[in-house]
Order: sequence, then C-alpha cells, then structure tokens
Amino acid sequence: MINLKRIHHVAYRCKDAKQTVDWYKEMLNMELTVAIAENEVPSTKAPDPYMHIFLDAGMGNVLAFFEIPNSPDMGRDENTPTWVQHIALEVEDIDALVAAKEYLQSKDVDVLGPVNHGVFKSIYFFDPNGHRLELAANTGTKEQFQELKRVAPLMIEEWSQTKRAPRHAAWLHEQD
Repeated sequence: MINLKRIHHVAYRCKDAKQTVDWYKEMLNMELTVAIAENEVPSTKAPDPYMHIFLDAGMGNVLAFFEIPNSPDMGRDENTPTWVQHIALEVEDIDALVAAKEYLQSKDVDVLGPVNHGVFKSIYFFDPNGHRLELAANTGTKEQFQELKRVAPLMIEEWSQTKRAPRHAAWLHEQD
C-alpha cells in the first residue's frame, strides 16, 4: 500500500521563467525557493535545455514551472474549456479574498467573482502564461463538508451510469 505524505509539487509550463517568478511574487506573494536548469532532461536524457522553477504556495505547497525554449510556443488543449484546467489556491477567509481581488484589480488583472460554491467562494483570473488561477476562501461548516464526503461515492456511481449531474449536492449552487 502506498501512503502519500502530500503533493510534492505540481508543474506547469511557462513562457518566461523570470517573468513568471516576478509575476507570482508581485501578484500572489509567492517566493522563488528553487531553480534547476539543465541542458539534458535527467529522466529521458533528451537534449532539451530547460529552467525549472519552484514557488512557495504556503504551508509546504509548491507550484513549479518549466521554461523550455526549444519547444514550439505554448498552447492549450483546445478540446478542454478554459474554465476546466486551473490552479486553485486557498486564502484565509472572505475578507482576504475580497482584498486579493481589489489588489489584483489595482494591478490591472481582470478578475471574475467572487463566485459562491456553497462551501467556498472563489475569484478567477489568468497568469501571464494563460493559466487560469482561482483563489478560494472556505465558508462551509464541518457538517457540510462531512455531508459532501458522504454523498461523493453515490454521486460518482450515478454519474458513471448516467453522465448527468446527480442532485445529492445541488444545494451548493442553489444558495447565494
């Protein structure tokens, strides 16, 4: 049996490592903790220079990026809507979420939300690489999260058979 400790890091591609480091520092106060660069990929031995940067997302969480200049320009999966693939980061509370929105807007970042998801509220925006980011503040009670955990397996089973949204947790978006 595998016993996971936590996510070590999640890695995405970036257009420019320095621009990415600077943006995440200025906009989200994330510190650069590690930079690794090689001219050959360690795992495959492919001759492909890269810069791999690691940013502190708080509480031991790490968001990493690769700049790979010898590859074609970055794109995205055109078959996946832009709202699906995103990086969600948690803030302390609603006040912090509202303050983050105001701060980002003061830096000319286009921000959507807050959007009420029943047990948390979120704002959404894009980084300079085109990655969608979400800042979320939990608002749910212990009992609400327990109920969501209880119905999750039932919802997965129903979804797998019908491919239609089960109603077990519809209350999340029926309140405002």
